Amino acid sequence: MKAPEIRALDEAQLDVQLTALHGEWRDLRFDEAVGKLTSTSRIRAIRRDIARIHTIRTERVLDAALQAGEPIRPKRRRRVSASWKG
Repeated sequence: MKAPEIRALDEAQLDVQLTALHGEWRDLRFDEAVGKLTSTSRIRAIRRDIARIHTIRTERVLDAALQAGEPIRPKRRRRVSASWKG
């Protein structure tokens, strides 16, 4: 699925598409574990489609925040201290 196709969908359609992609991805991972998987490239395509949908959703949230005049703050990432030994 290409980005312009995803941008044409509304939020409800994106939810349906995400649910379908996650279900197909789960089934393909199961087939891979069992040894029945025939199209290994489909797993990669599904993961990329899921990432595209999440990216476009983030773009929409940021665009809405800009339109409303809200400041955009990046997510804070946790820092792991140098003394941490995991």
